[in-house]
This record gives sequence, C-alpha cells and structure tokens, in this order.
Amino acid sequence: MTQPSMPVVSANTDLHETLALLTSQLHPDANHKEDLVFLKSVFSEKSLSYLMKIHEKLKQYEKQNPSPVLHSASCLAEDLTEELQNGFLEEDEKELLLLLGAPHLKAVLSAHDTVAQKSFDPVLPPLPDDLDDELEEESVKIVRLVKNKEPLGATIRRDEATGAVIVARIMRGGAADRSGLVHVGDELREVNGNLITHKRPDEISHILSQSQGSITLKIIPAIIEDDKMKESRVYLRALFDYVPFDDRATPCQEAGLPFKRGDILQVVSQEDSTWWQAKRVGDGNLRAALIPSMHFQERRLRYRLKTGSFPASVSPHVATYERNNQDDSNLEGNDVAGLHRSFRLKRERQSSPVEPRTPIADFLIYEEVALYLPRLGERPRLIVLLGSLGSRIAELKQKVIADNPRLYGLALPHTTRPRKVHEREGVEYHFITKAAFEADIQNGRFIEHGEYKENLYGTSLESIHRILLQNKTCLVDVQPEALKVLRTPAFKPYVIFVRPSVFDSEMKSVSSCSSLTSVAITEHDMRQSAEQMEQRYGHWLDYVLVKEEPLSATAELHAVLERVRLEPQWVPVSWLRTS
Repeated sequence: MTQPSMPVVSANTDLHETLALLTSQLHPDANHKEDLVFLKSVFSEKSLSYLMKIHEKLKQYEKQNPSPVLHSASCLAEDLTEELQNGFLEEDEKELLLLLGAPHLKAVLSAHDTVAQKSFDPVLPPLPDDLDDELEEESVKIVRLVKNKEPLGATIRRDEATGAVIVARIMRGGAADRSGLVHVGDELREVNGNLITHKRPDEISHILSQSQGSITLKIIPAIIEDDKMKESRVYLRALFDYVPFDDRATPCQEAGLPFKRGDILQVVSQEDSTWWQAKRVGDGNLRAALIPSMHFQERRLRYRLKTGSFPASVSPHVATYERNNQDDSNLEGNDVAGLHRSFRLKRERQSSPVEPRTPIADFLIYEEVALYLPRLGERPRLIVLLGSLGSRIAELKQKVIADNPRLYGLALPHTTRPRKVHEREGVEYHFITKAAFEADIQNGRFIEHGEYKENLYGTSLESIHRILLQNKTCLVDVQPEALKVLRTPAFKPYVIFVRPSVFDSEMKSVSSCSSLTSVAITEHDMRQSAEQMEQRYGHWLDYVLVKEEPLSATAELHAVLERVRLEPQWVPVSWLRTS
C-alpha cells in the first residue's frame, strides 16, 4: 500500500492554504484513528482558518505599511520657496513657486506632517494578571470590555431550570454589541473576578451599570449556529409618549428608550416579539434601547380598556372617533364671519359619508413611515391647516397665498347662495344649485360641508385637485374630521396645527362684534380648545405653529411650506407603496 505523497509547500504558500493542505493529508489509521480524527476536526474549524487569514493580513500590513520619509515637509517647502525667490526664475520654476504658495498644497503638506508625527497603531488593554491558569472542564471565555458612563448594552435573566445567569439580549450599538464578544444565551459566571451566580439579576445589573472603565467577564459561550444580528431599516412614528421608568413591565428600565409622540424611531431588531430594540432618529446615539412592541402595547392597552383601568381623562394611547357637535357659541365673531370659506359650521348629521355612526376605539401606538420628497413632475403635497379657537387661520392662509400666488393656491368653496353683483364664478365661489349640491353630497364629493342661513357651503375634492394640477401647493382650512378623507396617497397631506399664544396680551381676552354674532373668548377658552385639539388629533399633526402675532406667524408658515417643498419629510410608508 503506497503512502500518499506529501504536498509541496513553497515559501510563497499562504498559511491558511498550508493548513488546508495539511488537513487533506490526515488519513486516520487503525492505531491513531481517534487522535487524527480530533486533529482533523480542529484543523477544519472555520474559526481557525479565519484566524490564519487575519494573521496573514497583519503580516502583509507590516510589510506594506508605508512609513513617512520625513516629518517636516512644510518646512522644506518654505525653504524651497525662499530659495526660488532669491534668483532669476525660468518658466517651470515660476510654476513651482506658484504651486508651493497655493493654500491647498500647504494644507496637504501640513496634514502630512501631522500624520507623520503620530502613531495610529491600536493600543490594546493589557490582560489581567489574576486570570486562572487552568480552565474549567467547560469552555470558558474571558472578555474584557471598555465602557465609560454608557450602559453595557445587555440585559440578563435567570434560567429557571438551571439557575444560571444568562444574557437575554444584546442592545444594538452598545459596548457589548460593538465588542462582538458577548452573545445572547451566554452564561455569565464572574464580573471583575467576583462570582455572581448567587446574586439576583437586578444586583448584577447594578454592578455592571456602576462599573467604569474596563470590565472583565468570565463567560461560558452559548452554542450559536448563525449570526442573526442584522440591523433592520424599519422606521416608526411614535403616536404616544413613553417613559420606561413608569413601565413596570419593562425587563430593564435603564435599557428602555424614552420617547415623545411624533418622534421617529428606527427599529433595529424585532427578534423579541415583546420588546423591540430601537434608536431615536436625530439624537446621535448609536446605542439601541428597548421599546414595547406593537403587539405587546396593543394587547395591554386592550386589557386596560376592557378592565376600565384607563384614567378618567381621554388616554393619549387611544383615539375615539366620534362626531364633533361643537356649539358655535364658543367661536369668536371674526371666525364666524369667515365661516363662508372655512366652514366652521354646525354640520349636518350626514355631513361626511366616512364618519362612523358609533365611536370606534383605535389604539395609537406606532405608524410605519419613510422619507419622502416629491420628484420632478409629481404634484405638490396638500397643506392642511387646523386651528383652535382664536387662531384666525383663514387670515393667515390668505396672506401666504397673496404673498406668492405662483406657488400657493386656495381650494374655492361651493355654495348655493345667490351670486352678488360684484362676485365672479370661480373667483370668490363656485355657485351651483341646491339640487346639484345635494347630489354631490350623496356622491361623496365634499370633504366637508355645512349650512348657513339656509344656504349650503362645502369644499370639494375636485377644487383641491384643480389647484394641484396647476403644480401649485393647495392650502385648505378644514375641521380635523376631514383628515379621514384627505389622508391618502393621492394628497399626502402635511398637517399644520395653528394655536394662538395665550401669553399674547392682545389675545388673552377677545371681545368681537359683527353682524353675525357677539362673543368673547378668554385665555382659558383658547388654552382648553388647543389642548383638546392636540390631545384628540395630535397623532395626525406634522407641525405646531404657535401664533404670537400675524407677521411672525406668516413668516414661520412660509418657512415651513418651503421646507415641505424642498426637504424630505416623514410620511406613512403606505402612501409610497401605493403611489
């Protein structure tokens, strides 16, 4: 029986290739079968092959690592410049002198000298002196992590069957995640040389959170088949406020992510069906934290609603959509006078074909969103203005349109009122018959409508489309319930809530008289109206404009409209999937 020939290994053969060749030559015989099988399994480990490749890369780096010839290129350039300036110059010498005086070249030479004088090799922390020389029978891993005041970025739990302290989750972007050395399922034995198997998980979490600088962990690694730690790109708009320290259900309050309604959250992990990992967009924190999942939050809100454990006031987590039969006596005279256009009228019972006849509870938790910017040729987004008492948004809207009629337009209302002598069709109103108006109501062509002095008034979908087709941004002033019709991919509305500043002395107590009515609005009325609007419809609002005085409010609205036109904005992702 001939023995297999040994592979030819040259000086240029890579280390990992040599290992592969050696492994291929291991043929177990009867005398040393077990040893050779074990040796072959060790040599065949992917991790060993990866280590060999890393070793080769480091050696290659050492050979090819460029080293600066000198540390004073800037000084040499200055010396050369002085030398050239002292004599008669040829054309190429003049060009060289011009180059040496250029600020860009000076900056490059200065950067070269700075880099040449520094060492950028990584500095690794020294290994602890008191490591055990003998490992236990189980495979033990000693991990040293460096953290500052940030949390470690991991939560732990007690295994009910074995009593072992297990790593429950790794927070994306935290110290543990960045190290790549700690994994879900690892058993934690020691922290900084102290045995922690007898301690409670909250005691261990406290030790870890209080530790500064380097932390040495003794870990029994979990068996990991595949690495599932792939960061997702799901973005959600929060529709409620969340404070982790008020939530007794959270597995670790320190690991929770506080957020406000309207915050944009990037969900990076949904592996845990109860607690997702997320980051708040824009805060610059690379470390993920825990938020309640959609399913978990809805389940416990439904339980609270069923058991009646919500507070007496309307909960911000639940929106109950029902008809808003507001008494018009709370409106100020100027508002009532403007109702011909804005329709803050007492609407008929059948005013909106999409309004439910009974209250429906809708849990406001998260809304999946994406960044959107209208492309060339796309219609502009619809701008919806909502206002509380005293906001006078009709005046604000008309002022913005008058300032730039090329960019902005107004959806003209329809009315059954007879046309006056000075009025023109399609300028002040669209004048139609009562029969035609009622037919349009039945066909759902109005986003809202009402009756005043036996005449009907309404804003139609067609009038909005007419402005948008002119490539103008259409501004509409509606009641909040109309958003149920307008929040569609076709309009992609940007909703601005205008509320008066109750600190403005002119608005604290308004007494207005007109031919229609005479009412007074107090600071309490305005504050209560604004709070109720934000509480009931805040999840639909993209921007809140506090109206201090007309001039500054107009300038602020102009700036907001410009951002909507030119900068990406977060919109429901469903608007983009169906557009």
